[in-house]
Amino acid sequence: MAQKSENASPFTLCGTPVAPGSRASLELESAQLYTHTPLPMNIEVIHGKRPGPVLLVCAAIHGDELNGVEIIRRLSAQRSLNQLSGTLVLVPVVNLHGFIDQSRYLPDRRDLNRCFPGTPRGSLGSRVAYQFFEAIVRQCTHVIDLHTAAVHRDNLPQIRADLSVPEIRRMAEGFAIPVVMNAGLIDATLRAEAGALGIPVITYEAGEALRMSEKAIVTGVRGVMNTMRTLGMLRARSERRSRHEPFIASASRWIRASNDGLFRPLVALGDRVRKDQPIGVVTSPFSAAEELVTTSVEGIVIGQNRLPLVNEGEALFHVASFGETAAVVTELAAQNSTVAQDPLFEPEHQSPG
Repeated sequence: MAQKSENASPFTLCGTPVAPGSRASLELESAQLYTHTPLPMNIEVIHGKRPGPVLLVCAAIHGDELNGVEIIRRLSAQRSLNQLSGTLVLVPVVNLHGFIDQSRYLPDRRDLNRCFPGTPRGSLGSRVAYQFFEAIVRQCTHVIDLHTAAVHRDNLPQIRADLSVPEIRRMAEGFAIPVVMNAGLIDATLRAEAGALGIPVITYEAGEALRMSEKAIVTGVRGVMNTMRTLGMLRARSERRSRHEPFIASASRWIRASNDGLFRPLVALGDRVRKDQPIGVVTSPFSAAEELVTTSVEGIVIGQNRLPLVNEGEALFHVASFGETAAVVTELAAQNSTVAQDPLFEPEHQSPG
């Protein structure tokens, strides 16, 4: 999309006008702690000189999902945002209670992502959802919601979106990562309730709760910027690595433990698995007994249990099926190589041996 030449008007959020070509750090009053300590929701607005979409990028709706917080921090520092068309609204932590408590949930054990659009007179979750939805979400034209897997689970970087909506599909494909899940909508989630208002939302899932993953973070930063280019908010790159269109999963299935014990995986995230292939072992802690875990489908491992102690019926691997499984493997390998060479990538520092 060509850059527009006309000047943007001031953008107002939470009662604060932001001039074109400037940034502002805002606070949205949120629920307090029971000590009456305020917990304001921090917001950064980057308003371009030229008009364009208003993109919300938010993270930590589940308070223990940390990769998105770092994605937003690094995204905010990108120099290309100086040439922004439109407005970027960044909310690194939506669920402040959960973030402080290192918990997915709010203090009343409610899942904030099942509380939208909320109400000002409901539960704590409903009130927080209402404040966020009314003051911020409704003011935006597009949303990217950043998530990780739940605690003790790990997700391969992937986009989840309702691809039946053309603008959502355009955003999902524009993110430019290999794996896209055509995911149905769940009532009372941000994706469903914003979508009902005509605000397209895609969800980026990568990594695990309470852990930071460089691969997930770098992939997320570049993916958000790719989507911004698709929306015309940033200039398109003059050169770009040749790649396939994203691969859309035709179906997915969780492979579960058939007995209790100690779980040892035999495959990793991103691996290709074939029907009836052994992909894990569950052993008894008190004997030599062991049982192989096999997959009933062919596909790519996009989610995995990280806790070695498992109960019968527990989800161990999430396997997605694709029409071009071998091509997905090739593209995932190429993406991993690109991420490892990205200037944003920060390898883990090793202590002297």
